[in-house]
Amino acid sequence: MARAAGVSPMTASRVVNDRGNVHEEARKRVLAAVKELGYIRNSTAGALRSPTATSWTVGLILNDVGNDFSATLHRAVEDVARPRGSLVLTASTDDSHAHMAHLVDEFWSRQVDGIILAPPPGDQHYLEASIARDAKIVLVDRPAVGVPLPTVMSDGYAGVRDAVEHLARHGHRSIAYLGDVRSPAMRLRFDGYVAGMLAAELDVTPALALAGIETFDDARDAVTSLHALADPPTAIITGRNRTTLGAVRALHDLGMQHHTALIGFDDLDLAPDLDPGLTVVSQDPRRIGRLAAEMLFDELDGDTTATRSIILPTTLIPRGSGEISGPGR
Repeated sequence: MARAAGVSPMTASRVVNDRGNVHEEARKRVLAAVKELGYIRNSTAGALRSPTATSWTVGLILNDVGNDFSATLHRAVEDVARPRGSLVLTASTDDSHAHMAHLVDEFWSRQVDGIILAPPPGDQHYLEASIARDAKIVLVDRPAVGVPLPTVMSDGYAGVRDAVEHLARHGHRSIAYLGDVRSPAMRLRFDGYVAGMLAAELDVTPALALAGIETFDDARDAVTSLHALADPPTAIITGRNRTTLGAVRALHDLGMQHHTALIGFDDLDLAPDLDPGLTVVSQDPRRIGRLAAEMLFDELDGDTTATRSIILPTTLIPRGSGEISGPGR
């Protein structure tokens, strides 16, 4: 490239890396050569040569980057990285342990400086090698099982417990829960349901406390089955946004959307526009992403006090579906 532009390699390097003073005519020739040759600057090599480099490349591995929660979290991480001149590389696991392990290895092999990840349910032994070499990792949304790593997540236990209390105040005595317990975070949400029911002196029955509901179809079928019971629940709490959508669909198909109260965990863009508006236990994925990114960058910058876990409060947002009165009111 330097030869094509008729300048020294040092001058070409200064232009490509935007460093130092270069005569305008020489700069134009180098940029023309860059365009003609299709040259792409090697950022990794440049960082290795520069003892003062402060930008980083960060991996972000989530369950599904297309999910509303994940997309908002992703954007928050980018908003922290961009002013630092840092790059975020993102991938989805679909809650697969094998794919997560593969992605972690791939990201390290591509010289990322740190990783933010939402671990799939189960043992996270594949992270042990990274921890042993003091790799920089921060977890979001879920803690890891079996490995000590800093985590930023919401207080799902208190959020679901508050949802039960809210429904009980509106006269509901028969409240169902649709969720799963495969990850610690989901287990905490289920435990919050149980705690809320016991605090309100309500029965927790296997017929209503459904701990194997994970997908849209699971939730739609479960709500349909619940309403076929001789004594169906008058209110439902869903443990994640995709099961919320399945419950909404089933209630509309059954014509029960104005008769069965519903509170979903996680907010949805369309929640205010549904009929009735969807009451939710809202997390703050933007804050989760921002805090996780700041924590990781602090660690990368050498701040040894950055390694800590943060549990954020949730917010119950009433919009109508969770305020439908039960028979006890």
